[in-house]
Amino acid sequence: MSYLAKNYNRKKISFKYGKGSYLYSVNGKKYLDFVQGIAVNSLGHTHPKLVKAINQQSRKLWHVSNAFTIPEGENLAKKIAKKTFADYVMFCNSGAEATEASIKVARRYFYSIGKPEKNRILCIKNSFHGRTIAAIFASGSKKMTEGFGPKVPGFDHIKFRYSKPRFQNLRKKIKKNTAAIMVETILGEGGCIPIPDKCLKYLRKICNEKKILLILDEVQCGIGRSGDFFAFEQSKIKPDIVPIAKGIGGGFPIGAVLMNKKVAAGMIPGTHGSTFGGNPNAMAVANKVIDIIHKKSFLNNVKKNSNYFHNQLNKLKNKFPETIKEIRGRGFLIGLQLYQDQSKFIKKLMDNKLLTIRAAENTVRILPPLNVKKNELDQALKIIDKVCEDFK
Repeated sequence: MSYLAKNYNRKKISFKYGKGSYLYSVNGKKYLDFVQGIAVNSLGHTHPKLVKAINQQSRKLWHVSNAFTIPEGENLAKKIAKKTFADYVMFCNSGAEATEASIKVARRYFYSIGKPEKNRILCIKNSFHGRTIAAIFASGSKKMTEGFGPKVPGFDHIKFRYSKPRFQNLRKKIKKNTAAIMVETILGEGGCIPIPDKCLKYLRKICNEKKILLILDEVQCGIGRSGDFFAFEQSKIKPDIVPIAKGIGGGFPIGAVLMNKKVAAGMIPGTHGSTFGGNPNAMAVANKVIDIIHKKSFLNNVKKNSNYFHNQLNKLKNKFPETIKEIRGRGFLIGLQLYQDQSKFIKKLMDNKLLTIRAAENTVRILPPLNVKKNELDQALKIIDKVCEDFK
């Protein structure tokens, strides 16, 4: 009997240890892990430099209150600010915390300039911003919000059409009390759907015109997963606020809110806090992750290898046109959209020792570590080919 709550539909498999792209089960089986904690283990399992960083830090100091200066956090914030649009960084522990804090930052900004009535956040219907109470209502999904009433106020929704990319009725949805537009740069749970650059530029233009803020949720698609450090960089725009998490910790819990100087001015002492946010262990690991990803060749390799993988997956799509509908995503946030429910396909992949995870619209989500080797990609392609052959 398990004493864990039943809020997860856990598979009957457990792992003893992991190394790089692989997980090893308690019964000795080896799996190619293209889930990686759902885009968390950006450098694979137990990367030696991350292990060394946390071992060294854990011998010195685990936790200290944010009432005091934490040098490791100061170093990480500086690295992030120097490499991105951000002027200031606020640390927390997860993606949901980061998105909720981003909402607070947006609302607090307008309060600080004498416009407290501007407090509503406009989001994409059925997007994903976490599972905390405000975040599920930001997503607007009936499946996620059912049974968790009363409805958290302050959120409005637009539809995003993927087939002919555009936001439906965007201008009409922006009201006098709209504070910000918040979207995932690449919809992860929603089916691995990138927002095209022209649409991101349009969002920035509208936000400038209406004098509202742009929040780009890069919790899943950020920190190199798209092939750029942030997925929005390709569009050449600058958001006002960006929540991040997952990949920046390489497997260790950490989240952050990145913000420009304008909006950060509203966050004075006492407006937000996090007991464990910015703790020395998390900061030590994240500093090392950033150092590795910012090496000159790293993101070039992500682009090169992910382009190869996308091309090979499209060949499989052409080979199995009755099974695979579309190859989606960007970089190593990849969606294999099927014509039928993906559950059996994911099970067949797992039976063949390849781990993947579901997303919306019959999509198999594929999330390799960013430093995955080409022969490991080829191994995955061979398994997908075999499963497609059996699936006909």
